[in-house]
Amino acid sequence: MKAIALSILLLLLGIDSHAQKNRDQILNGLDSKTQYYGEIAQTIWSLAEMGYQEEKSTALLQKGLADEGFSIKKGVAGIPTAFIAEYGSGSPIIAILGEYDALPGLSQEAVPEKKSAGGEAGHACGHHLFGTASMAAAINAKTWLQTNNKQGTIRYYGCPAEEGGSGKVYMTRAGLFDDVDAVLHWHPASVNAANPGAALANKSAKFRFYGVSAHAAGAPERGRSALDAVESMNYMINMMREHIPQDARIHYVITDGGKAPNVVPDYAEVYYYARHGKRDVVIDIFDRMINAAKGAALGTDTTMEYEMIGGTHELLPNMTLQKLMHANLTAIGGFSYNEEERTYAEKISKSLGQKTLDTRFTEGIIPYTENSKAYGSTDVGDVSFAVPTVGMAAATWVPGTPAHSWQAVSAGGTGIGIKGMMIAAKTLTATAIDLFSDPEIIAKAKVEFLRRRGNDFKYIPLLGDREPALNYRN
Repeated sequence: MKAIALSILLLLLGIDSHAQKNRDQILNGLDSKTQYYGEIAQTIWSLAEMGYQEEKSTALLQKGLADEGFSIKKGVAGIPTAFIAEYGSGSPIIAILGEYDALPGLSQEAVPEKKSAGGEAGHACGHHLFGTASMAAAINAKTWLQTNNKQGTIRYYGCPAEEGGSGKVYMTRAGLFDDVDAVLHWHPASVNAANPGAALANKSAKFRFYGVSAHAAGAPERGRSALDAVESMNYMINMMREHIPQDARIHYVITDGGKAPNVVPDYAEVYYYARHGKRDVVIDIFDRMINAAKGAALGTDTTMEYEMIGGTHELLPNMTLQKLMHANLTAIGGFSYNEEERTYAEKISKSLGQKTLDTRFTEGIIPYTENSKAYGSTDVGDVSFAVPTVGMAAATWVPGTPAHSWQAVSAGGTGIGIKGMMIAAKTLTATAIDLFSDPEIIAKAKVEFLRRRGNDFKYIPLLGDREPALNYRN
């Protein structure tokens, strides 16, 4: 029934049955490579390298693509761990995004109870699966081009430091997407879905205060506390929350507050994020945050400087591409747990405070809707303002699992993560092949893209003209 339904959908989208047959053969071939891609993903999971530090992870992905005949451009956009892998020639040019950075402080074994693996970082957003599934899709799209002797170019964009480092922003700013016709991406999640995504625009910075050290008891009058300045800034911004749009978000963490209570800190640092669904609102909030930092420095007789770390646009949806991707995901479908996986998933579900394990959208797909709400941010947003872009989510985590949790790290190291990853790989492959098969879909997507972006749009990176923040995780 799924095959019949897909044939009807593809007919409506203008994709011929011959392309459908060839595509199905390529997709079936992915099943035999599950172990191969699973081993790559698990290696990257074990490495758990943070943003701009992903030397081994990027090397592994580059080798996998080079072994399949892709040419590799290393260190693009001034980022040592960023790369572009390319196969084919001519138009259309279809790009698939891959990520592979981990998050600090979230190491976890692949077990259903909280248990540190002894390291600092963990793949709590599933980017080890993200990067690997995208590689699999690029390779299989290449196989389709090769098998059918078709003209076209498939590219894999190795995108580091999505977690706060804005890697794709630098790649967009460098013009690396300017000749691309369409961009495909996905993300690990607790459900299977391919509805139009939404993301919050984001600006982040580290605010650094400099004071004068002194003995906190013997000569406090000689000290000027940089930590006082950080706390003063935090106090003012927490009061400011009452006077910003309700759907805006501000988060911070004190990254350096001094070393000993009896020493007045002469240096302190606080790391801030500001988010909203519209970048103009984020810019306004961030400017007010700068004023709070200046006031904190003035009031504590310290000095202040700040360093922009990241800045991303909101996501620009493309319904033409989204409906195609949803049709493909629906046809491919979800997956079922084996007995061991279900036992594991039930324990994870209980750790999340859930009474039952709801696998409806692991085994199936969330119905299509264009009503999406943004909760997080992604540097895919900047890409989406440069070229028509489409994404999806695959159930690599136990239902109900939030991103950036130990439960997400754990599931990403199990067969559940691999099963979801292969659903994503198949969907991306199918969508890429459909775009190569029917240029009219791309033409429609571009018309919609230009309409949504607006005639007066000018791309201005929210992080300005700074060089990549290669040491932001140090």
